Amino acid sequence: MPFDNPAANHPDAPVVKRSTRWIRLALALIGAVLLGDAVALMGMGLFNFGITLPGGIGIAFLLLALCWNGVARWRKADRRRQWLWRAGWLAFAVWLVTVGVFFHGIRSGMGVAVPAGTAVKAIVILGSGTPNCEASPTLIARLDQGLVQARRWPEARVVVSGGQDFGLRCVEADIMAGYLITRGVAADRMIREGRSTSTEENLVFSRRLLEGQGVDATAPIVVVTSDFHVRRAVQIAGKAGFGNVAGVGAGTPIYLRYNAWLREYFATISGWVLKEY
Repeated sequence: MPFDNPAANHPDAPVVKRSTRWIRLALALIGAVLLGDAVALMGMGLFNFGITLPGGIGIAFLLLALCWNGVARWRKADRRRQWLWRAGWLAFAVWLVTVGVFFHGIRSGMGVAVPAGTAVKAIVILGSGTPNCEASPTLIARLDQGLVQARRWPEARVVVSGGQDFGLRCVEADIMAGYLITRGVAADRMIREGRSTSTEENLVFSRRLLEGQGVDATAPIVVVTSDFHVRRAVQIAGKAGFGNVAGVGAGTPIYLRYNAWLREYFATISGWVLKEY
């Protein structure tokens, strides 16, 4: 008479198998969504850490779902591997909590209405990339918001700030200026800052150009950027030498919103490390 398999007869065995199937299914679904999102955005010419990191996590989840049993055997073969497995998931969970806290906090710094009586001297519109030498949806949203501010303060100078993207020959400031001019902003109001490659350079170079045009750095200015970027941009503007800055945020397209917020999460850490603000 063959021996019974104690593990198979254990009352918890079906539960364990069922829970494992659900875990693998959840990993596969989340992985497919993350990878699909990254592939779709990269297909639109958008490449940044807020897009590639979720794509990488998606690939890892899909592989883990596919190789779950092999990974389980590997980690159960050594106690240290078990500890490493648990520590890795704990670290990932802690990181997700910090991202969630950042996402919650970012909503409170998306810009405020500038008081009507403010004598704004300049409007600085920050670039955000020009894939295929065309304004991206995020950049168009910033430009449209800048157009609103330019009409509100018709005497203010308008600075379009954005340099040359890697691998492209076009200058973002020129594309930005062309967009605004075709929508009624006078060309002689425009100041083109076409050398910057970061937010810090956007604001440092813009300040120098404005001072060259007789606009003092202590005069009231409006910085136009994406809603999630307002808080950091205003802080950087203060360190760049501007003394009276108001930030106005443009809406971020929903399909790109959380990727942009994730990119901002890492940009905020990087800016703090590099002492940009």
